[in-house]
Amino acid sequence: MDFMTALDIGASALTAQRTYMNVISMNLANAKTTRTMDGQGPYQRKSVALQSTQATPFGKAMNAALTQELQGVRVTGIVADQRPPKQVYEPGHPDADQNGYVQYPDINVVEEMANMIQATRGYEANTTSVNTIKAMYNKALEIGR
Repeated sequence: MDFMTALDIGASALTAQRTYMNVISMNLANAKTTRTMDGQGPYQRKSVALQSTQATPFGKAMNAALTQELQGVRVTGIVADQRPPKQVYEPGHPDADQNGYVQYPDINVVEEMANMIQATRGYEANTTSVNTIKAMYNKALEIGR
């Protein structure tokens, strides 16, 4: 694996983790949103869809020579979770139905925080790998002096 392929793989993972953290933040910010901007009910929890992808055209050529395939990751989209909303009895709420129930998004704050910790750790691990690649490249340049 060459220097640029390793950086491309690390960069793709950093981009994916950043997107995941943004979606988690959006879920946490809307955990109590009972009405969206279009007025179509409560906010729906979002999730990130990821797909493995070849890092670069050079990576394709490298894969032909290696026994293992080099792949990065890319975000294919942000999808709405299909969990049904939670119904809470709050007859005084402005969004309550005729029976006094309010529909809230089914967002578990503990689950979202655990996802955020996982995404943070993944981002940190990929940052470490990119920094290690840069350090190795600098050492290789010193050898040539």
